Amino acid sequence: MPTTQASSNPQRKIRYAVVGLGWFAQSAALPAFAHAENSELIALVSDDPAKLAEISQKYSSVQRTFSYAEYDDCLNSGLIDAVYIALPNHLHCEYTVRAANAKVHVLCEKPMAVTEDECQQTIEACDRNGVKLMIAYRLHFEEANLQAVEIVKSGQIGEPRIFNSIFTQQVEESNIRVDKGVGGGTLDDIGIYCINAARYLFQEEPIEVFATTASKNEPRFSKVAEMTSAILRFPNERLASFVVSFGAEKVSSYQVIGTKGDLRVEPAYAGSGEIKHYLTVNGDTQERSFGGRDQLAAEFVYFSDCILQDRQPEPSGQEGSIDVRIIQALYKSIETGRFVQLQPMQRDRRPDLSQSIDRPPLEQEPEMVRAAGPSGKS
Repeated sequence: MPTTQASSNPQRKIRYAVVGLGWFAQSAALPAFAHAENSELIALVSDDPAKLAEISQKYSSVQRTFSYAEYDDCLNSGLIDAVYIALPNHLHCEYTVRAANAKVHVLCEKPMAVTEDECQQTIEACDRNGVKLMIAYRLHFEEANLQAVEIVKSGQIGEPRIFNSIFTQQVEESNIRVDKGVGGGTLDDIGIYCINAARYLFQEEPIEVFATTASKNEPRFSKVAEMTSAILRFPNERLASFVVSFGAEKVSSYQVIGTKGDLRVEPAYAGSGEIKHYLTVNGDTQERSFGGRDQLAAEFVYFSDCILQDRQPEPSGQEGSIDVRIIQALYKSIETGRFVQLQPMQRDRRPDLSQSIDRPPLEQEPEMVRAAGPSGKS
């Protein structure tokens, strides 16, 4: 049976401030505290007074609210032990470093930053101040994806040779995901899921990458490409490919093909609801369903447990930095039209089934306060 991580000290809870109250924070992070027994929502940080007022009324545990100008006051208030950063990507580095300098632990949404240099700045700040840094790879605690890792490692499909993925959705012009100035774009926002999955399924790092883009002539794609197609070459002559798009119907799947069979996972990157495996070996296909879970609660439980037990998180700053390095190489490939080689990268830890954490799914998505999802729907 998978090991379920839990706090060794049920009396102690890690106290969090949630920084940034956009759609994802409101729909997934804030309600997750109800299922994270070792974690407590104490403070909110936003520059929207309406959000602060209405959301703090929804969650009785919230003791204080702060504007962005008051972020340092929040960090030094003595009220919190950790921050969950759900800001636009271009702010991740600054707000992580400021938290680390205040000796506050950091759970930061992915991508951890927009450049590899910023990633290094955050890692060094957290190391220098002795605080934990975890990047919010929610699928590192989700059973369907972790079981996929075990299936590939077990040899059931033979030697894994090919990874292929599609991750698409419709994103409206007003959404920050299509604003390159704040770190938006298909690679940063959803391509990172495909890159990370290829890495944990192949259990290695790519050595060469190539990418190209295509866009319809629409205002929403004036700052970022509508879609990106990429190829990652891995050691031992293995290839991973994916297509990500902000202008197509919602699809989320990947397939790993080996010398004896293949595994398809769908919807592979879903944040909620059922996920299915289709495992084919010697022409025989078996289907398996995995029920929905509260993936953000699992993240909070795991990270709080790392703080309480003084353990280093598995989705570390190193994990986040590798993905950002790959994304930057893909952008360089788009600019030059050439393959880009990557320096050898080593990862000492990868997600496995022992990290599977089961918390009940949210019964319903909370009502949004001045926040719209990618499609524009609250």
